[in-house]
Amino acid sequence: MGNESVEASFLSIFALISFFIFLIISKYSHKIKSGLLLDSDFHKPQSFHQQPITRSGGVAVLFSLLIFFEIYYLLFSKVLFDYIFLSSLIFFIGFLDDLKINITPFKRLVAMIIVLFLFVYFFQINILHIDLVFLKSITNNHFLAPIFVLLCFLFIINGANLIDGFNGMLTIHLIIINSILTYINLENLNFEFSFILIGQIIILFSFLLFNFPSAKIFLGDGGAYLLGSLIAFNVITTNNLYSNISSFFYCTLLFYLFFEVFFSFFRKLYSRKSPFYPDDSHLHMLSFYKISNVYGKEKSNFLNSIIINVGYFILILPGIYFSDNPSLSRYWFFILLLIYMFIYSRLYRLTKN
Repeated sequence: MGNESVEASFLSIFALISFFIFLIISKYSHKIKSGLLLDSDFHKPQSFHQQPITRSGGVAVLFSLLIFFEIYYLLFSKVLFDYIFLSSLIFFIGFLDDLKINITPFKRLVAMIIVLFLFVYFFQINILHIDLVFLKSITNNHFLAPIFVLLCFLFIINGANLIDGFNGMLTIHLIIINSILTYINLENLNFEFSFILIGQIIILFSFLLFNFPSAKIFLGDGGAYLLGSLIAFNVITTNNLYSNISSFFYCTLLFYLFFEVFFSFFRKLYSRKSPFYPDDSHLHMLSFYKISNVYGKEKSNFLNSIIINVGYFILILPGIYFSDNPSLSRYWFFILLLIYMFIYSRLYRLTKN
């Protein structure tokens, strides 16, 4: 009881520290090199703001994480080398774009693959529990297993960056996923890993205070990449800890981030567009256009985030109920993909018409 009280006290202190980090960075980061971090490109497809806003949220996330890692060390006498390595280097790749350093999407992808390969190799990251037989053979193969894990990270990181276009969209989404993972770990009395997850939830809420409903700060590519990599690692870690929970349940949790990238890739190829560059035909953009016809662009920005995430939460709730049933979890995952395609086709026809 005493240890839990100490941990709760440290989390309370960390919540205050994280809030002030975001407050200071949101207030003063626009002064860096005459607004180097300001997002003033209002003509790109994923731009829905009407005034320059600093893309320094990722910086605040990284600073908050580093302080949290120090608190974790004080409490548990362990250094989270894996989290530090992953978060720092993945953030740096995205932050180069936030600094307006011109790097093509392909070169960024290559850099991400190199970092993730080093991470998977040196920290021996693997997916231990998986429900499909043909995937088990892949994860048991010493050559194919790292490639499979690397692809899982790539899908989720790029999915996180892809949906990070509206106030609170990605942040609320990750709060939902991390909260469910925390519930699973607390149910299994894994308080140490739950502490890591709660620390990330605190950071997400701190950012949300400055990004929702109106934005004073953006995550930027650095922040989106960083948070996407953390959520992928959190899910893999939780999956490896509890063999009684179907691996397809975690696929259900990540279905929106994963399928948005997967579907968009082939949609762009079919439309003869480059899959490496953004367009305005993603699900969350189509829903925004539809909502903005009723409520206007400014209000629809945060309403879209609420509608998308409430819909997502309702859809994954059944999966939580039968998370220990591999067959039902598998069927529900594929049903969710069909629901996504049905909603997308309806929105696409309505919007384009």
